[in-house]
Amino acid sequence: MSTTTISKEIKLESASLFRDYQQAKTLNLRNQIMQLNFGLVRKEAHHWVNQCNESYEDLLQVGCIGLIRAIERYKLEKGYAFSSFAVPYIRGEIQHYLRDRSCPVRIPRRWLELKRQAEGVIREFREKFKRQPTDPEIAQVLEISTKEWLEIKLAYQNREPLSLDISVGNEDDGKTNLVDLIPDPRHRSFQLAQEDQIRLQNALGKLEEKTRNVLEFVFLHDLTQREVAELLGISVATVARRVKKGVRLLKDSMIGE
Repeated sequence: MSTTTISKEIKLESASLFRDYQQAKTLNLRNQIMQLNFGLVRKEAHHWVNQCNESYEDLLQVGCIGLIRAIERYKLEKGYAFSSFAVPYIRGEIQHYLRDRSCPVRIPRRWLELKRQAEGVIREFREKFKRQPTDPEIAQVLEISTKEWLEIKLAYQNREPLSLDISVGNEDDGKTNLVDLIPDPRHRSFQLAQEDQIRLQNALGKLEEKTRNVLEFVFLHDLTQREVAELLGISVATVARRVKKGVRLLKDSMIGE
Protein backbone atom coordinates (compact mmCIF):
# COMPACT_ATOMS: atom_id res chain seq x y z
CA MET A 1 0.00 0.00 0.00
CA SER A 2 1.43 3.39 -1.01
CA THR A 3 2.09 6.27 1.38
CA THR A 4 -0.52 8.39 -0.44
CA THR A 5 -3.17 5.71 0.03
CA ILE A 6 -2.36 5.38 3.73
CA SER A 7 -2.51 9.16 4.14
CA LYS A 8 -5.95 9.30 2.51
CA GLU A 9 -7.22 6.51 4.76
CA ILE A 10 -5.97 8.35 7.85
CA LYS A 11 -7.72 11.55 6.73
CA LEU A 12 -10.99 9.70 6.12
CA GLU A 13 -10.82 7.91 9.45
CA SER A 14 -9.93 11.17 11.23
CA ALA A 15 -12.91 12.91 9.65
CA SER A 16 -15.21 10.10 10.77
CA LEU A 17 -13.86 10.22 14.32
CA PHE A 18 -14.17 14.01 14.46
CA ARG A 19 -17.81 13.80 13.38
CA ASP A 20 -18.46 11.42 16.26
CA TYR A 21 -16.37 13.56 18.62
CA GLN A 22 -18.38 16.67 17.86
CA GLN A 23 -21.52 14.79 18.87
CA ALA A 24 -20.05 13.31 22.04
CA LYS A 25 -16.65 14.48 23.31
CA THR A 26 -15.62 11.30 25.07
CA LEU A 27 -12.10 10.48 26.22
CA ASN A 28 -12.18 7.26 24.22
CA LEU A 29 -12.85 9.11 20.94
CA ARG A 30 -10.18 11.69 21.68
CA ASN A 31 -7.65 8.93 22.38
CA GLN A 32 -8.51 7.30 19.06
CA ILE A 33 -7.93 10.57 17.24
CA MET A 34 -4.62 11.05 19.08
CA GLN A 35 -3.46 7.54 18.25
CA LEU A 36 -4.35 7.99 14.60
CA ASN A 37 -2.44 11.29 14.37
CA PHE A 38 0.42 10.45 16.72
CA GLY A 39 2.78 10.37 13.74
CA LEU A 40 2.55 14.17 13.60
CA VAL A 41 3.96 14.35 17.13
CA ARG A 42 6.71 11.81 16.36
CA LYS A 43 7.77 13.79 13.29
CA GLU A 44 8.07 17.06 15.23
CA ALA A 45 9.86 15.37 18.15
CA HIS A 46 12.40 13.82 15.74
CA HIS A 47 12.99 17.26 14.24
CA TRP A 48 13.68 18.96 17.57
CA VAL A 49 15.52 16.21 19.48
CA ASN A 50 18.70 16.84 17.47
CA GLN A 51 18.58 20.55 18.26
CA CYS A 52 18.31 20.41 22.05
CA ASN A 53 19.34 18.46 25.15
CA GLU A 54 15.85 17.19 25.98
CA SER A 55 14.95 13.51 25.64
CA TYR A 56 12.82 12.22 22.79
CA GLU A 57 10.25 10.89 25.27
CA ASP A 58 9.87 14.32 26.93
CA LEU A 59 9.37 15.99 23.56
CA LEU A 60 6.72 13.40 22.68
CA GLN A 61 4.80 14.17 25.87
CA VAL A 62 4.95 17.92 25.26
CA GLY A 63 3.94 17.45 21.62
CA CYS A 64 0.92 15.43 22.74
CA ILE A 65 -0.28 18.43 24.74
CA GLY A 66 -0.23 20.45 21.52
CA LEU A 67 -2.06 17.65 19.71
CA ILE A 68 -4.80 17.64 22.37
CA ARG A 69 -5.23 21.40 22.05
CA ALA A 70 -5.50 21.06 18.28
CA ILE A 71 -8.16 18.33 18.64
CA GLU A 72 -10.21 20.52 20.97
CA ARG A 73 -10.11 23.52 18.59
CA TYR A 74 -10.46 21.77 15.25
CA LYS A 75 -13.66 22.46 13.32
CA LEU A 76 -14.44 19.74 10.77
CA GLU A 77 -16.88 21.95 8.88
CA LYS A 78 -14.09 24.37 7.96
CA GLY A 79 -12.86 21.85 5.42
CA TYR A 80 -9.10 22.04 6.03
CA ALA A 81 -6.97 19.00 6.85
CA PHE A 82 -6.47 18.26 10.53
CA SER A 83 -2.76 17.54 9.99
CA SER A 84 -2.18 21.07 8.65
CA PHE A 85 -4.17 22.50 11.55
CA ALA A 86 -2.44 20.42 14.25
CA VAL A 87 1.24 20.83 13.32
CA PRO A 88 1.48 24.51 14.43
CA TYR A 89 -0.01 23.58 17.82
CA ILE A 90 2.39 20.66 18.27
CA ARG A 91 5.39 22.66 17.10
CA GLY A 92 4.42 25.68 19.17
CA GLU A 93 4.04 23.62 22.34
CA ILE A 94 7.49 22.07 21.87
CA GLN A 95 9.07 25.44 21.08
CA HIS A 96 7.57 27.06 24.18
CA TYR A 97 8.79 24.13 26.28
CA LEU A 98 12.32 24.44 24.89
CA ARG A 99 12.35 28.20 25.47
CA ASP A 100 11.38 27.67 29.10
CA ARG A 101 13.99 24.92 29.51
CA SER A 102 16.84 26.56 27.62
CA CYS A 103 19.90 27.49 29.65
CA PRO A 104 21.65 30.87 29.31
CA VAL A 105 24.99 29.22 28.49
CA ARG A 106 25.18 27.35 25.18
CA ILE A 107 27.36 24.26 25.65
CA PRO A 108 29.00 22.77 22.52
CA ARG A 109 27.74 19.31 21.59
CA ARG A 110 31.29 17.92 21.92
CA TRP A 111 31.44 19.13 25.52
CA LEU A 112 28.04 17.60 26.24
CA GLU A 113 29.36 14.23 25.10
CA LEU A 114 32.61 14.63 27.07
CA LYS A 115 30.67 15.53 30.23
CA ARG A 116 28.54 12.43 29.77
CA GLN A 117 31.68 10.29 29.36
CA ALA A 118 33.25 11.96 32.40
CA GLU A 119 30.35 10.89 34.60
CA GLY A 120 31.07 7.26 33.69
CA VAL A 121 34.81 7.75 34.24
CA ILE A 122 34.23 9.24 37.71
CA ARG A 123 31.84 6.45 38.67
CA GLU A 124 34.24 3.70 37.60
CA PHE A 125 37.20 5.45 39.27
CA ARG A 126 35.34 5.65 42.59
CA GLU A 127 34.45 1.98 42.47
CA LYS A 128 38.01 0.95 41.65
CA PHE A 129 40.12 3.30 43.81
CA LYS A 130 37.56 4.30 46.49
CA ARG A 131 38.24 8.00 45.99
CA GLN A 132 37.30 10.94 43.80
CA PRO A 133 39.53 11.31 40.70
CA THR A 134 41.48 14.53 40.26
CA ASP A 135 40.87 16.82 37.30
CA PRO A 136 44.11 15.78 35.55
CA GLU A 137 43.15 12.11 35.97
CA ILE A 138 39.73 12.68 34.42
CA ALA A 139 41.24 14.69 31.55
CA GLN A 140 43.79 11.94 30.90
CA VAL A 141 41.11 9.27 30.52
CA LEU A 142 39.06 11.55 28.26
CA GLU A 143 42.24 12.26 26.23
CA ILE A 144 41.84 16.03 26.51
CA SER A 145 43.84 18.72 28.29
CA THR A 146 43.20 19.54 31.92
CA LYS A 147 42.46 23.12 30.83
CA GLU A 148 39.66 21.99 28.52
CA TRP A 149 38.18 19.74 31.22
CA LEU A 150 38.13 22.68 33.66
CA GLU A 151 36.39 24.80 31.00
CA ILE A 152 33.76 22.07 30.60
CA LYS A 153 33.18 21.96 34.35
CA LEU A 154 32.89 25.74 34.50
CA ALA A 155 30.38 25.79 31.63
CA TYR A 156 28.17 23.30 33.48
CA GLN A 157 28.45 25.20 36.75
CA ASN A 158 27.30 28.40 35.03
CA ARG A 159 24.63 26.91 32.78
CA GLU A 160 21.80 27.74 35.23
CA PRO A 161 21.33 31.18 36.81
CA LEU A 162 21.11 31.66 40.57
CA SER A 163 17.68 32.50 41.89
CA LEU A 164 17.39 35.96 43.40
CA ASP A 165 15.31 34.35 46.16
CA ILE A 166 18.12 32.04 47.32
CA SER A 167 19.05 32.39 50.99
CA VAL A 168 22.60 33.47 51.81
CA GLY A 169 24.49 34.13 55.04
CA ASN A 170 24.91 32.07 58.22
CA GLU A 171 22.93 31.48 61.37
CA ASP A 172 24.92 34.04 63.42
CA ASP A 173 24.53 36.91 60.96
CA GLY A 174 21.03 35.94 59.94
CA LYS A 175 20.02 34.78 56.48
CA THR A 176 18.80 37.06 53.74
CA ASN A 177 17.87 36.75 50.08
CA LEU A 178 20.38 37.29 47.30
CA VAL A 179 18.14 39.97 45.76
CA ASP A 180 18.62 42.10 48.90
CA LEU A 181 22.41 41.96 48.56
CA ILE A 182 22.65 42.43 44.79
CA PRO A 183 20.24 45.13 43.64
CA ASP A 184 18.96 44.32 40.19
CA PRO A 185 17.20 47.14 38.33
CA ARG A 186 15.74 44.56 35.93
CA HIS A 187 14.03 42.55 38.68
CA ARG A 188 11.02 44.87 38.84
CA SER A 189 10.85 44.92 35.04
CA PHE A 190 10.75 41.12 35.03
CA GLN A 191 7.87 41.14 37.52
CA LEU A 192 5.99 43.67 35.39
CA ALA A 193 6.57 41.50 32.31
CA GLN A 194 5.00 38.53 34.10
CA GLU A 195 2.02 40.64 35.11
CA ASP A 196 1.61 41.85 31.52
CA GLN A 197 1.70 38.25 30.29
CA ILE A 198 -1.12 37.30 32.65
CA ARG A 199 -3.16 40.31 31.57
CA LEU A 200 -2.54 39.43 27.92
CA GLN A 201 -3.72 35.86 28.43
CA ASN A 202 -6.87 37.11 30.14
CA ALA A 203 -7.51 39.56 27.30
CA LEU A 204 -7.03 36.81 24.68
CA GLY A 205 -9.62 34.70 26.45
CA LYS A 206 -12.20 37.46 25.98
CA LEU A 207 -11.83 37.56 22.18
CA GLU A 208 -14.14 35.71 19.84
CA GLU A 209 -12.72 32.37 18.74
CA LYS A 210 -12.03 33.32 15.10
CA THR A 211 -10.04 36.40 16.03
CA ARG A 212 -8.18 34.62 18.84
CA ASN A 213 -7.16 31.74 16.55
CA VAL A 214 -5.72 34.14 13.98
CA LEU A 215 -3.72 36.04 16.61
CA GLU A 216 -2.35 32.83 18.10
CA PHE A 217 -1.24 31.51 14.72
CA VAL A 218 0.40 34.81 13.73
CA PHE A 219 2.03 35.84 17.01
CA LEU A 220 2.45 32.62 19.00
CA HIS A 221 3.17 30.13 16.23
CA ASP A 222 5.06 32.56 13.94
CA LEU A 223 2.99 31.80 10.84
CA THR A 224 2.72 34.34 8.03
CA GLN A 225 -0.69 35.82 7.25
CA ARG A 226 -0.73 33.88 3.99
CA GLU A 227 -0.01 30.60 5.84
CA VAL A 228 -2.81 31.36 8.30
CA ALA A 229 -5.19 32.13 5.44
CA GLU A 230 -4.42 28.79 3.74
CA LEU A 231 -4.70 26.94 7.05
CA LEU A 232 -8.08 28.42 7.99
CA GLY A 233 -9.49 28.53 4.48
CA ILE A 234 -9.99 32.30 4.43
CA SER A 235 -8.50 35.18 2.45
CA VAL A 236 -5.31 37.01 3.39
CA ALA A 237 -7.35 40.20 3.61
CA THR A 238 -9.63 38.58 6.19
CA VAL A 239 -6.60 37.49 8.23
CA ALA A 240 -5.21 41.04 8.10
CA ARG A 241 -8.55 42.49 9.25
CA ARG A 242 -8.79 40.03 12.15
CA VAL A 243 -5.20 40.76 13.21
CA LYS A 244 -5.89 44.50 13.18
CA LYS A 245 -9.17 44.07 15.01
CA GLY A 246 -7.71 41.63 17.54
CA VAL A 247 -4.73 43.85 18.38
CA ARG A 248 -7.04 46.83 18.86
CA LEU A 249 -9.35 44.85 21.16
CA LEU A 250 -6.40 43.53 23.16
CA LYS A 251 -5.06 47.06 23.66
CA ASP A 252 -8.48 48.35 24.74
CA SER A 253 -8.97 45.41 27.09
CA MET A 254 -5.55 45.76 28.75
CA ILE A 255 -5.80 49.54 29.07
CA GLY A 256 -9.25 49.22 30.63
CA GLU A 257 -8.08 46.83 33.36
